[in-house]
Amino acid sequence: ALQFGPILLLMPVSGLIADRVNRRKLLMVTNLCMAALGLGLGLIVLANVATLWEVYAFTFALGLVSAIDAPVRQTFVSELVSERHIPNAVALNSASFNGARLIGPGVAGVLIASIGSGWVLLINVATFGATMAALVLIRSTELNTSAKPKRKRGQIQAGWKYVGSRPDIIVILIMVFLVGTFGFNFPIFTSTMALAFHQGANGYGLLSSVMAIGSVFGSLLAARREKPRLFVVTLASIGFGIATLAAALMPSYWTFAVVLIVVGLSSLTMMTAANAYVQTTTAPAMRGRVMALYMA
Repeated sequence: ALQFGPILLLMPVSGLIADRVNRRKLLMVTNLCMAALGLGLGLIVLANVATLWEVYAFTFALGLVSAIDAPVRQTFVSELVSERHIPNAVALNSASFNGARLIGPGVAGVLIASIGSGWVLLINVATFGATMAALVLIRSTELNTSAKPKRKRGQIQAGWKYVGSRPDIIVILIMVFLVGTFGFNFPIFTSTMALAFHQGANGYGLLSSVMAIGSVFGSLLAARREKPRLFVVTLASIGFGIATLAAALMPSYWTFAVVLIVVGLSSLTMMTAANAYVQTTTAPAMRGRVMALYMA
């Protein structure tokens, strides 16, 4: 609640910020803030002085920064490529984002079991160096920036009205909400099933890695599509429901692991197609506000 609550609360403001500001510079600021928070938490964990309330505070602070970062990061993709390549770029970005959500917990589970939580947090901080290097090396003169909306009253309300006038986007948002709420709880159900099959942190990490195999395959398929379609989102969500039902019925650890490949494939296909459809069919001046609603 502390990590994701701010995304809901700040969604109208963060979306407008994404439409107004220099996205590359703001991403530098948000990534520095997230690295600093990870460093602080990692140090107090290593010093063995962390309390539950301190973890709550760090988590809430991370949620605040992430609330600003999420729509900016998503919409920045459209500035990196030409208009013709936006669907493929959005698909690759969404695939990397969702793929990381699947792979990250698995890798972290293995590392925590071997070296401890504090060192894993510091490794996470080090990875921000790659992100910062990429942002610095981007040639800002070659970015495809669109005209920023001028400051005036009612811009947040205008974003809501725009979404209200697009029934196709409303359908996507409802589907993403339902599947995200009831289906995208991979760390919870894979760890629970690992325990049910008498496996520890390593067994949990392996399940997440196996699911990532399907997600990587799904990302490659998504990047090949020239144009995202609502039909693909619908078909993939149906496939995801069938795959999770099959996973629930598996009698052993290894049969469950095999079905997770299909779960990863269908889930990533659905979310990638949904993300790409919303971004590529939204007016550039509204993209930040619409994507903030999508992320929420």
